[in-house]
Amino acid sequence: MTLEQLRAFVAVAEREHVTRAAEHLNLTQSAVSSAVAALEQEFGIKLFHRVGRGITQTEAGKFFLVEATAILARAEAAQTGMNEFTGLTRGRLTIHASQTISSYFLPPYLVEFHNQFPGVELVVSAGNTAQVAQAVATGSAELGFIEGPVSDPRLSTTIVGTDEMTVVVAPNHPWAGRSSLMLEDLAAGPWVLREDGSGTRAVFTEALGALGVDTAQLRLQIALPSNEAVRRTVEQGAGAAALSLLVCTESIAAGRLVRINVKLPKRQFYVVQHVDHYRSRIVTAFLNSIDEQLKEPKGKS
Repeated sequence: MTLEQLRAFVAVAEREHVTRAAEHLNLTQSAVSSAVAALEQEFGIKLFHRVGRGITQTEAGKFFLVEATAILARAEAAQTGMNEFTGLTRGRLTIHASQTISSYFLPPYLVEFHNQFPGVELVVSAGNTAQVAQAVATGSAELGFIEGPVSDPRLSTTIVGTDEMTVVVAPNHPWAGRSSLMLEDLAAGPWVLREDGSGTRAVFTEALGALGVDTAQLRLQIALPSNEAVRRTVEQGAGAAALSLLVCTESIAAGRLVRINVKLPKRQFYVVQHVDHYRSRIVTAFLNSIDEQLKEPKGKS
């Protein structure tokens, strides 16, 4: 069993597709297939069900994915640790971030850190808050950024920023011309929201509950897996949405969306780390870089 075989297995398991795994690893399809076959031969058990063109994990494959991911994470941590003996001239930082953060909050900090340490590779993946927390907990990511605290005892969270939520509709929506809404209006919707597990959706439903709205009766029209999909769907008149103001600012300014007078609490952005994992100098440098930029006076160029 080699690290290369483990990387091939994890890539196939995560994508449930050999060709896409090969493209991700920049390998030939036959090389990836051979790596998986070698593991199956070594263990004497199938790791995938192959039905026609489809591929899914067996129960053994699901178990092995957790272990393989942890092994690769430890190997990467060891590589990072050894690289640090030469300073931050090179290295790799794997980050998972919720969609709002990865698209709107993190980019300027990534650019600034890259300018400071051009030899450090920053690998960022996006998901919802639940997926990011899971990635850090299992070791798939060294650092995570999420839109709400988590209760997993394996993880520590620290506030890293603040975000403002807002309710928006299309200009032709019945709410667009109203100065205020009743609780019954909010419950009746219809709403276009992010999927379950999204920090945006969780904050919104909690806020409605605090206002006295029975969220179990909320009229959900469409649930979508990204902020951009929600925004575009609302622009087409499908209903109302609650999104980060970071996501909506340009659409509001262009007249494609109208901001509704519903007071929603501000939410915190959190950085999440595994409590038992080694904190590399790269992680420390990246978080310090963010902290320094947040402390800079507004309007400084």
